Amino acid sequence: MRKPSLMRRLCLGAAATLLCAPVLAQNAPYPSQPVKLVVPYPAGGATDTLARTLAQKLQEAWSQPVVVENKPGASGTIGNNFVAKAPADGHTLLVAITALIQQPPLMDKLPYDPMKDLAPVSMIARSPSMLAVPLDSPAKNLKDFVALVKASPGKYAFGSYGAGTSSHIQGSLLNLQAGIDLTHVPFQGAAPLVVNLVGGQLASAFIDSASARPHLKSIRPLAVTGTQRMPGLPDVPTFQELGYKSFEPYGWFGVLAPAATPAPVVQKLSDEVNRILKMPDVVAKIEALGLWTAGNKPAEFAKIMNDDYAIYARIIKDANIRLSQ
Repeated sequence: MRKPSLMRRLCLGAAATLLCAPVLAQNAPYPSQPVKLVVPYPAGGATDTLARTLAQKLQEAWSQPVVVENKPGASGTIGNNFVAKAPADGHTLLVAITALIQQPPLMDKLPYDPMKDLAPVSMIARSPSMLAVPLDSPAKNLKDFVALVKASPGKYAFGSYGAGTSSHIQGSLLNLQAGIDLTHVPFQGAAPLVVNLVGGQLASAFIDSASARPHLKSIRPLAVTGTQRMPGLPDVPTFQELGYKSFEPYGWFGVLAPAATPAPVVQKLSDEVNRILKMPDVVAKIEALGLWTAGNKPAEFAKIMNDDYAIYARIIKDANIRLSQ
């Protein structure tokens, strides 16, 4: 039997190398270079704190630099787009919040599709929100509050973190379901919103648990979002218990990668994040922020994103909420 010529052997070898290249790439050690965690918001907030906590633990585990890069602007879309368009090798990751999946139905055009261009890795933490009123409000519960608003059309308002935010969407949903006409008053973030609620300049506001936690003795929570009561507020019912629908989603913080990132890399990332989220010092830091430690598998995170997207898209359409671009 004749041996293949040298040229033929070289060609066969080259073909085999090309065919094996994707497999070799997937089996290459990860991470093989510094990892970047992109936060699409300014430094100092809860998202940034979570990212830096995660970065420190990942760097310790991998002996590879893990840095946090803040890319704020355009309601988070600048940072989100940066990661969506980044090389899909697991070395550029996004630490995002629920706003990521609320933006598509709010905006006519986005340079990326969060449901198609990003791969869920793991949720980091979650946060319920609450409808709260000032301590001197005559409303002692949600039923009282709805009756109060109905008795004086056009008199009462609810505050939010800004147009298109979760608190705006939740307030609009309450208007729709309770048949009331709370006026929307947007603020530039949680801090001024809480100050105005505590001071009595606002009749009500939707506030996330982390922002409300330091002020619980100065406000009166009437109901909370999610599917279970908050541990620190056992006497405050959920909207679900009171017969309201679509208040089940929690606010969340999560890690995502570019969509084409190899599955083994996504899984390794997810496993490592979930391992870190079980560390007592990490749990303590997350709970100190007023958040609940989460952690889940990529498929589980993807399902939550899809389910929440469907709920928010419907509310945004029904309430006719739009953001100018």
